Amino acid sequence: MSELLFIECEDREVRRKARLVKQVGFPRTRRIEDFDFAANPNVPPALVHTLAKGAWIRAGQPVCLIGNSGTGKSHLLIGLGTAAAEAGFKVRYVTATALVNELVEGAEDKHLSKTIARYGRVDLLCLDELGYLELDRRGAELLFQVFTERRNAPASRSRATPRSASGSASSPTRGSAPRSSIA
Repeated sequence: MSELLFIECEDREVRRKARLVKQVGFPRTRRIEDFDFAANPNVPPALVHTLAKGAWIRAGQPVCLIGNSGTGKSHLLIGLGTAAAEAGFKVRYVTATALVNELVEGAEDKHLSKTIARYGRVDLLCLDELGYLELDRRGAELLFQVFTERRNAPASRSRATPRSASGSASSPTRGSAPRSSIA
């Protein structure tokens, strides 16, 4: 009986993780375990595996992945975001261009503050392709507003503590810790 209960709990945990990752909106599946560190020796595996544990998210620290085209930045971004979602963090993926377009539309439709607040509520914002296309002044200003909102998120809206399968906090809440972003 206990073995059957264990199998059911494992199955529920697998389905929960899959649901959380699907909600993020990644364009493709990428995992840290599948990253080819040999193809890019400038990426330290120990650092990436430390980042995958998520302590920087709890502390509200940003991470910026910088490198030439084809070096695995998007793979690492999606892999770190996947690890965070599976750990119970609220994660959102978006390209910089898509976010700026959404913000411009929000401004035109008079609901910019709601759009910005929506991005302020996630524990981790995975912003891909930042710098790939040049932003105009208005787009850059709107993007800055999202970063400001995330940095200044009040403690009452901030949940930088992942939840376990039972719904209880897995570690103490960090108070007014700002939100994390990967760009």
